[in-house]
Amino acid sequence: MHSMFARLADHVGRGSRRLAAPLSDRLRRRVPRGEAGYSTETVLVTALLVALAIAVLGIIAAKVLAKANAINLG
Repeated sequence: MHSMFARLADHVGRGSRRLAAPLSDRLRRRVPRGEAGYSTETVLVTALLVALAIAVLGIIAAKVLAKANAINLG
């Protein structure tokens, strides 16, 4: 029974390698080595700018709501 599972695992392993190899080669050709993605620095700076923009929006919204609530309609 054990050898049957071993043969099945080996067969599935060969099949998955056969399927994955062309996809891996195609991906390797599409993505140049030097441009593997964004650097950590770029991601951190972008996240910092987004957080800063959200904070500024919160401050502006609070000031606008305070002014709007201060208007006397009566």
